[in-house]
Amino acid sequence: MRQVILDTETTGLEVRQGHRLIEIACVEMVERRLSGRHYQTYLNPDRAIDEGARQVTGIEDEFLLDKPHFEDVVDEFLAFIDGAELVIHNASFDVGFLDAELARAGSQYGRIADRCPVLDTLAMARERYPGQRNSLDALCRRLGVDNSARDLHGGLIDAQLLAEVYLAMTSGQVAFDLGFDEAAESATAAVQHPVVLDRRPRILRATAEEVAAHERKLDALDKSAGEAGSLWRRGETAA
Repeated sequence: MRQVILDTETTGLEVRQGHRLIEIACVEMVERRLSGRHYQTYLNPDRAIDEGARQVTGIEDEFLLDKPHFEDVVDEFLAFIDGAELVIHNASFDVGFLDAELARAGSQYGRIADRCPVLDTLAMARERYPGQRNSLDALCRRLGVDNSARDLHGGLIDAQLLAEVYLAMTSGQVAFDLGFDEAAESATAAVQHPVVLDRRPRILRATAEEVAAHERKLDALDKSAGEAGSLWRRGETAA
C-alpha cells in the first residue's frame, strides 16, 4: 500500500476568508516503510501572512515573493499524491485549503477526494486517547517520537513527524497512555459544590451542525497554536 503523509502551512486559519497555502510538504510511505521520496514546495499566496501564522511558521512575506504560485506546481503535486492514501493530521483543514487552490487552478482538477482516500490522524487519536491533548506535539510526547527539532511549524518536518506518529499509533506495540492531561486531572479533582435551583432552567442545546463547526474552528486554532494548544481548547478541557 502506498501512503503519502501530508502537511500544509497557510497565511491564516480561515479558507473562507481568502487565506491561501504557503507550503505543501509530503513524504511517501510504501508498505509502512518510508521510501525516501518526498515533495515540498513553498508558494506565493498573493496576499499577506497573518501575524499569528508568521509567528508559528517563521515564514515572512518577502521570502515568498519569488516562489511559484499553486497553478505553477499543481500538476507535479497531483502526480506525487495521485492514487495514494493521504495521511493528514486534522485533515479537514488541509483538504479545505487544497480544494480551494484546486478550484482556483481550474475545474479540470476536481477535489482531493476525487483522487485519494484520506485518513485523519486527529480523528484516530481522539478515538484512541479520549479526553487528552492530541496535537502533533502531544502525540510525539505520548508515543516517544523525538520532536526536539520542531522549533517552528514547517511542512516537511511536520510531515516526517506525523509519519512516525502514525506508525507508532498503528503498530500495536506502543503502550497505551491511560492517564489524563494535567488540566483534566485538576478538573476531575476539583471540589464539587451542590447547586440548589428553585426553578427549572431553560437549556439551549447546540445543533449538530453548530457543534461540528465549533470543533472545526478549534482544530484550526490548535494547528496554529503549537505545543501548548489553543487558549480556547485549553479552556474547554479545564471547564
